[in-house]
Amino acid sequence: MVHVAPKVLFLRNEHLATEALLGDAFVDHGYDVETFEVVPPERIDDPAGRVSFPDPAGYDAIVPLGARWSVYDEALRDTWVGAEMQFLRDAASTGAALLGVCFGGQLLAQAFGGTVARSPHPEIGWYHVDSDRSDIVPGGPWFAWHFDRWTLPPGATELARTANASQAFVLGRVLGLQFHPEVDTDLLKLWLAEDHDGEAAAFGLESDELLTRTIELADDVAQRIHRLVGGFLTHVAGQSPPS
Repeated sequence: MVHVAPKVLFLRNEHLATEALLGDAFVDHGYDVETFEVVPPERIDDPAGRVSFPDPAGYDAIVPLGARWSVYDEALRDTWVGAEMQFLRDAASTGAALLGVCFGGQLLAQAFGGTVARSPHPEIGWYHVDSDRSDIVPGGPWFAWHFDRWTLPPGATELARTANASQAFVLGRVLGLQFHPEVDTDLLKLWLAEDHDGEAAAFGLESDELLTRTIELADDVAQRIHRLVGGFLTHVAGQSPPS
């Protein structure tokens, strides 16, 4: 009998928000990785536009990733954000488990009946996340870069939080994350280089300090992201991944 590896699809909502460490963690758990580009680099300054999403059938897990925009932006909701929310609902109905990251987590919250709005306390940098279910979302320092936050969809259970925002929720076979578990030094360098508006500096953050802290936490994050993906697959997706 030929063994067919399970498949995960990463939705790259913008070209700078890649799967990075999350892709590695899914590979470590025996998954084949595929990606789909939603907004290409040439549309970064004019992101509203129609997108034809792939057929969700055949994917065991789908992961909408981050983006610089807001999921409640009307021009985006009228185009690809609305289409992506329907795609995610269709994917859930066909049996795929969903894991959303930052913008992707907010997208899941909004798609399944929650709300997303500007946060009075945005977060950029490394924050300690308190978790009620460390077997699904390990607590500890996780990287954040967001200006919005969600209210939980009906029936969802909050799993983790900081003092400023809900950081994780579960709803059936859906797990939404507000923080960025995927961040490594290479990805953070790209984000800092693209931070033309000085968002990090406005928080009193120096690029070198952020990168140094990211390097210091690299081994710890690698272990916790492996546990996070394993927890998602076992306790949310209901699978028994090799690890």
